[in-house]
Amino acid sequence: MISTNDIRTGMALDLPEGLFEIVEFQHVKPGKGHAFVRMKLKNLLSGAVLDKTFRADEKVPLAVIDKKAMQYLYRDGDSLVFMDTDTYEQHSYSLDSEEVLRASEFLSEGDSVVIHLYGDKLIQIELPPSVVLEVTETEPGVKGDRVSGGTKPAKLSTGRQVQVPLFIEVGDRIRVDTRTGEYLTREQG
Repeated sequence: MISTNDIRTGMALDLPEGLFEIVEFQHVKPGKGHAFVRMKLKNLLSGAVLDKTFRADEKVPLAVIDKKAMQYLYRDGDSLVFMDTDTYEQHSYSLDSEEVLRASEFLSEGDSVVIHLYGDKLIQIELPPSVVLEVTETEPGVKGDRVSGGTKPAKLSTGRQVQVPLFIEVGDRIRVDTRTGEYLTREQG
């Protein structure tokens, strides 16, 4: 348990409504009445945002999130398999979280990532700001398809669909933003 007077942005709380990360908070001292703490919380499993108010100095349950460096090995149905880079043990985690499911669309076999665990449950995967992935399916480009602003759908090596410029071909390697899922650039080589 931790006092609401000692909270910080980024801390995780295990509330009855679920597991939440503190996005922002504000201590309020009204002219009349008791002081309170207003928090904006993000559900770590669904990504939903919740506004909640607590009394000043109220005790709230702190959740301890473990962070581990792992190497992504492969997807096994509704699970992701990682290897601990220290012990070389393999661990399988189910895709329960919307955020983990979205992050898994950017993982290629062999990628090194930091995963966040609450107990034995995978709740988040830290991704780099962008990743380079190969285009596996898209309509062929036609001479003259260099018009700026034109896009077409493309399927990437991880299975994710993105919109790419008309000149992108199957086999091209492209950089994709992991936060928005948008095409950034075509990589050379």
